[in-house]
Amino acid sequence: MATKTVPVNIGIDEKQREKIADGLSRLLADSYTLYLKTHNYHWNVTGPMFSTLHQLFEQQYLELATAVDLIAERIRALGFRAPGSYKEFTHLTSIFEAEGEPDATEMIRDLMEGQEAVVRTARSIFAVVEEAHDEPTADLLTQRMQIHEKNAWMLRSLIS
Repeated sequence: MATKTVPVNIGIDEKQREKIADGLSRLLADSYTLYLKTHNYHWNVTGPMFSTLHQLFEQQYLELATAVDLIAERIRALGFRAPGSYKEFTHLTSIFEAEGEPDATEMIRDLMEGQEAVVRTARSIFAVVEEAHDEPTADLLTQRMQIHEKNAWMLRSLIS
């Protein structure tokens, strides 16, 4: 039995909504992958800056946990299924797992690069969002870029 769906009629045509949802799916995958990496580093960081980094990584992964929900909900509001499995995220993300067991400085650099990757992904969606006059998604992307640029700056400052 086929499920009956109610059409989405929010003033953005289906093709544009699909392009936006595809971009947001990549953003979701990057954000979730960065969440996992940040949480892992929170658990496993060691060294003289342990307390500082443990707390910083916790702040960042908690913020990412909220962000993934907002991104997924926006995809759903556009009328599409949000990806939610490791398999889907692995296929969609631009962020990769670190090899071996990085030290604290490598963790900082890796997370800084992950924050910047999320910004690039968010920025790459903007053209289609602006063309569609999708202000709610533009607002979400602007907020995400601002947060990730600030996080990258804070991490970069620790190793500069």
